[in-house]
Amino acid sequence: MTSPSRPAPGAADGTPGPAASPGPAASAGRAAPVGHAAMRSANLSLLLRHLHSHGGRSRATLAQETGLSKASVTSLIGDLAERGLVQEGRVERRGTVGRPGTEVRIDPGHVAGIGLELNVDHLAVTLRDLGGQVRFRSSVPTPVVDGQDGRSHPVAPVLDLVAQQLRETLEAAAAQGLWVAGATISPPGPVDYAGAGVRFASNLGWSGVPLGEELAGRLGPDMPPLSIENDAKLSALAEAPRLARQGITDLVYLTGEIGVGAGLIADGRLIRGWSGFSGEVGHIGLDPAGAACRCGRRGCWETLVGFDTVLAVLEPDDPARSGHLPLQERLRRLRDLLDAGDERLVQRFRALPGDLARGAGVLVDVLNPQAIVLGGFFGAFADVLVQPVQEALDARLLTPDGRVEVSASALGLDAAAIGGADMALERVLADPLLAPILPAGASRRSPVARGPQQVLLP
Repeated sequence: MTSPSRPAPGAADGTPGPAASPGPAASAGRAAPVGHAAMRSANLSLLLRHLHSHGGRSRATLAQETGLSKASVTSLIGDLAERGLVQEGRVERRGTVGRPGTEVRIDPGHVAGIGLELNVDHLAVTLRDLGGQVRFRSSVPTPVVDGQDGRSHPVAPVLDLVAQQLRETLEAAAAQGLWVAGATISPPGPVDYAGAGVRFASNLGWSGVPLGEELAGRLGPDMPPLSIENDAKLSALAEAPRLARQGITDLVYLTGEIGVGAGLIADGRLIRGWSGFSGEVGHIGLDPAGAACRCGRRGCWETLVGFDTVLAVLEPDDPARSGHLPLQERLRRLRDLLDAGDERLVQRFRALPGDLARGAGVLVDVLNPQAIVLGGFFGAFADVLVQPVQEALDARLLTPDGRVEVSASALGLDAAAIGGADMALERVLADPLLAPILPAGASRRSPVARGPQQVLLP
């Protein structure tokens, strides 16, 4: 069990980090020598990250782009291939004189990471390989108990189901010949990084839950390393590479669930805050006399735009309000009612963009992002939310150059789980030597690509 401390620069945020950690001599103001093994590990990481970020390259091109010698690149590529991390592909032709080089690219056939989103309505798990392909996914409703004081999410049954999903995902990985680098669990609330726990998740009714310890007891010593990160932060990390290709490095990712959270990316880096509480935007106070929030305050933003505010207009026995159905089915039910012209939903969705823009406007004024990405149920109704929110934010611009682009998540409800899988894979990108050497005679070419297995349990 690993305690999920904050990733150093160059870890989950995708920015280059130091080649080696400073030793005692460096901390005293003198440069510390870097050993051969540490230097080789850093160079392996450099090459693997480069291929992961930029796609296939010939050895000569890799040497030119990374500054390593051709001999070093050849040797390092051999090490990476031995661990099933890279493979040779097509011949690279760039129109230059000389013999064309063979492209080296990421091998997706041997290493994967697991991401599991632990949310109020559902538990969603994703197995994603090093090449970015989803190999397995599963979604189940979160266990709830109906009591006199309303619905609650007891810790033990929820974590029992989390452990079961992780076991099933590991079995799917083994069946496909994948070694799992790690698993990331994403609860909806601030994370205790040092203690591997959930500090506070008001919508689950959890406070001070030692998530890592509880799961370690259920999963045993043979499980891959577990890390914990907030769901909105992981969603932002998952979306960030796509937006970075468009030149967007400052963004706010908004989760639309029972609660509302945000993942904040500034200059390409994830912002956690000094204690990990960044992004708790659902509790921005917009109306002191407003509705009571689960956090104990009144008039929080999520009391205006959370999923509950949409469900509340439906009849109590409507299937969309059932916590025993997968979230996708509940969203399909809402879509059917909206498309059929259900007056209650039509009115609610007419008011929702204005309420969204009230809170988003605060974030725009404080953070000055280039983009706001709507995730969760917001993204599922992008066709009726994105444009009105864009227009509402445009109407309050102080200057034209402060315009923020509003869009829907490209990853949908899988964003947090995908971000978690990518964070688990970060362990290998940071230290490729963690990946086991392939058995003698094992193929270093990927199996035929196939779509993900999917399990949706009632």
